[in-house]
Amino acid sequence: MTGLVIKSTGSSYSVKTEGGQMLECKIRGNLRMKSIRTTNPVAVGDRVRIESNSSPALITEILERKNYIIRRSSNLSKQAHILAANLDLAALIVTVNYPETSTVFIDRFLASAEAYRIPACLVFNKTDCYDSEELEYLKGLEALYYGALEYPCFSVSALDASSLSGLRSFLQGKTTLISGNSGVGKSTLANALIPSLETKTAEISQYHNKGMHTTTFSEMFELPEGGYIIDTPGIKGFGSVDMDKAEMGHYFKEIFRFSKDCRFADCTHTHEPGCAVRSALDKSYISQSRYRSYLSMRQDEDSGKYRGS
Repeated sequence: MTGLVIKSTGSSYSVKTEGGQMLECKIRGNLRMKSIRTTNPVAVGDRVRIESNSSPALITEILERKNYIIRRSSNLSKQAHILAANLDLAALIVTVNYPETSTVFIDRFLASAEAYRIPACLVFNKTDCYDSEELEYLKGLEALYYGALEYPCFSVSALDASSLSGLRSFLQGKTTLISGNSGVGKSTLANALIPSLETKTAEISQYHNKGMHTTTFSEMFELPEGGYIIDTPGIKGFGSVDMDKAEMGHYFKEIFRFSKDCRFADCTHTHEPGCAVRSALDKSYISQSRYRSYLSMRQDEDSGKYRGS
């Protein structure tokens, strides 16, 4: 029997069978013991083979994944944690305040999606909360990420249903990972997209202007229009797990485009003569913030920054 993993708590899994039956499952011991470089061998979105003649049922095999996306794990004994598998889209929820999502975080998310060949989009939430200066900054972000880099962008308020129509249409029929910092409104947005859903939410900590963790595990929910969204715990950052430093520039669209004209094939775009990327940077064809994010990711292995929360 095969099924779709729709919820993971780390120790148990909810699996929806092809016949629509919901089964609570554990991992068969020898599957758990296989040499694997992630903290979670089974992820939400995985298609698995199960044996249901025991209680709980047992996951005996993970079927081939078309893709997956990972972040660095807070478990120092492992390298990574799989956020979700078999995705059509990765959507980052961004807030320009309450709390502020940094451009470094945005760029790391987009680079991770590029590395794992998953289409990505940005959803700017809480537009009802921003003053004129913050709204102007949001327009600047849209000009960069949509206007220059062609990542689909949506400006919404999870509290205003009329602002969600374009996003609803875009998500229809897709399996979409919803990710972002704690407090950006992922669960509130999930509730707005799926009115029957009652997901636990919490208010922003006024003292720290940061989000309080409300989602403690990944879970998949079916959209009324068709498709799924996968809500994930809030995370602090994406590290360059499994990314070859020499290929880091490939995951930044504009850097990859200009790098073809560099004098040296192995140019790192940091100091070499004849670097077309730094020339484009000087001419403002590449944004300073994106270039800083690129440098930051190259330094990851030495600094150990941006581990998961």
